[in-house]
Amino acid sequence: MFSIIQAAGWPIYPLLLCSIVALALVIERISSLRRRRVTPPRLLDEVLSVTSHSLPSADVVEKLADNSVLGEVLASGLRAVIVEPRITEVKLRQVFELAGRSAIHQLERYLNTLGTIATAAPLLGLLGTVVGMIEIFGSQGPSGGNPAQLAHGISIALYNTAFGLIVAIPSLMFYRYFRGQVEEIILELEQSSDRMLGHLMRFAIQQPPAANGNIKG
Repeated sequence: MFSIIQAAGWPIYPLLLCSIVALALVIERISSLRRRRVTPPRLLDEVLSVTSHSLPSADVVEKLADNSVLGEVLASGLRAVIVEPRITEVKLRQVFELAGRSAIHQLERYLNTLGTIATAAPLLGLLGTVVGMIEIFGSQGPSGGNPAQLAHGISIALYNTAFGLIVAIPSLMFYRYFRGQVEEIILELEQSSDRMLGHLMRFAIQQPPAANGNIKG
């Protein structure tokens, strides 16, 4: 492996750094986007069952928020109704939307970096190819060619091109895979929030309608 890095020259070092970062991001996202950590299958039904007759205590809400990303979204609605019993449906929907935006930001963490690596790796490989071509042309002189420099230039060009593709292709595949996962999770969060919204409005104290200002004489 070390001999390959030596033959590939200095342009391969940025590609090695990209490969290490991409591998770390893929491992982190695989761990963070697990369904048990994001949207546990029976969590919504359990919350609806526990809150069927009354709202939970603050400790229970905090445990729910620490459970998962879905738990954070559901807990935000519970906190809003507990703090403001006369909350309107529009305001409660806004609370869920803000919590959903925060959850989406958390789900999409590092994906832009992974996508950037997938885009930049072939360009870095192309840079290595250009450096190798410069070495090849430099090996040719008026008095004849330098075989060692020619072979080194060919090695730089080929190794960097191949390594750039080796880094870019898996990075792009995982980027697309994680994007699809995030979109599925977002849809599930929206559906769960809608169900929770209708459930929580049963506990909201409805304000009486405004009195008519017209006085009949």
